[in-house]
Amino acid sequence: MGVFGYRFMQKMVFCLVDEVLDARDALVVRNGGQEERISLSDIKNVNYSPYMSPPQVTLSLRRHTAFGDTVVFCGPVSMVPISSSPVINASIDRIDSAHRKR
Repeated sequence: MGVFGYRFMQKMVFCLVDEVLDARDALVVRNGGQEERISLSDIKNVNYSPYMSPPQVTLSLRRHTAFGDTVVFCGPVSMVPISSSPVINASIDRIDSAHRKR
């Protein structure tokens, strides 16, 4: 039971970065004293689980960063459970727009 609990926590919690901030054309990712600026055009894919509270967001990146080639963080908490997040949807639209400009 302890091994199962540890593996679950490793998959769902231990991989989360501390903070992700919006910087218009980039995201600033902070974790454990490290900070990296990731351009929106460097984000390959965005996945998120709206059925979790708060939703877990996974960014797949085109380049390797200090945090690897994926960044996982908790999205904003929604007042309406089990619904898509307007903040995350707007971010996905901005990422798509950055890809089209590229």
